[in-house]
Amino acid sequence: MRELVSNHKLDFIDSELESLKKQNLYRKLQYGKSKGAHITINNKKLLNLCSNDYLGILTEEIQTNQLQSSSRLVSGNDESYNKLEEILAKHKSQQKSLVYPTGYMANLGAITTIAKKGDVILSDELNHASIIESCKLSDAKIIVYKHNNIQDLEKKLKLKGKNKFVITEGIFSMDGDFSPLKEITELSEKQNAITVVDDAHGDFVVGKDGKGTPNYFNVEKKIDLYISSLSKGLGSFGGYVASKNNVIDLCINKSKSFIYTSALPSILIEYSIRRFKSNREKQKKKLEKNTNRLIKGLKEIGFEINSTTHIIPIVIGNEKNAMKFGEFLMDNGIFAQPIRYPTVPKNQARLRISVTAWLSDRDIERSLVIFEKSYRKFR
Repeated sequence: MRELVSNHKLDFIDSELESLKKQNLYRKLQYGKSKGAHITINNKKLLNLCSNDYLGILTEEIQTNQLQSSSRLVSGNDESYNKLEEILAKHKSQQKSLVYPTGYMANLGAITTIAKKGDVILSDELNHASIIESCKLSDAKIIVYKHNNIQDLEKKLKLKGKNKFVITEGIFSMDGDFSPLKEITELSEKQNAITVVDDAHGDFVVGKDGKGTPNYFNVEKKIDLYISSLSKGLGSFGGYVASKNNVIDLCINKSKSFIYTSALPSILIEYSIRRFKSNREKQKKKLEKNTNRLIKGLKEIGFEINSTTHIIPIVIGNEKNAMKFGEFLMDNGIFAQPIRYPTVPKNQARLRISVTAWLSDRDIERSLVIFEKSYRKFR
């Protein structure tokens, strides 16, 4: 007798999951607890080379029971926001800033507010997913230029549009390389284009007093709109934008990801203020020292390292090999999560090492010993 097969309308999802597994692209959540330079996963203490808390700032705990429970335009706003936004505007040499619940929402809110139908966006091909999705939702015409390719950008900037925007990251999140902001701002000025920089990975980390990548290249006043994160170099939580008064006022009035979401709790705003006022310069120097030592050590082992920043990709290529590489590191006490498609292109899977000031000299030496073992095993 023929066996009856019961189909469910969501069975197609199983086939999609199976497809991901076959391509070595399936992901599972890992539950860990981070403290300083380490993370504990399944009761195993590992050296954490995946953290974005680059500066590793220590602060006192803040005691508060206050939760906002409303959007800032209703009853969720308080004086702590105003204080932080004044600090951030000055930090970026801009007139005004606006805090969002996350960096993703900051990109989404700002880009869809200022870019409209009839406008043209020139977007670097390796821009973060939050930038890509925000550009798509803006209704502007999107033109992707080759990564950090000034000649390609110059050619494509000549296309007509009501308003033209050049959008790039300051330090690219997966390759760890700088955007050529000096050349980009010169081109933008020539073509009367609006320059937007997502500086999530450079902010608080590079430049004088941690003012970010544009400051590092001495072009901070040529940036029209900054988008950044409070959860990376500052080690807090949230995102923000900084620009002229009218741009921020428009975001307050028309940015959906700002208007239609609850405000961050005051505890996080106060925490950001405390971290901002801490001895960040000392931590910056420690981070720079750790970065240089790790890059030098990895190159001496034989890895091809092109990054000069605290984001160091070790490109493996094949997704399956990258997963094996990551498992080997974890078995030997190092947590460096493999990054695969769609975060990076297929067959460009990598270990993305995030250097932090939490790491001691001993941590770095120990990690280099493990990386040398992995190099002999997998290369």
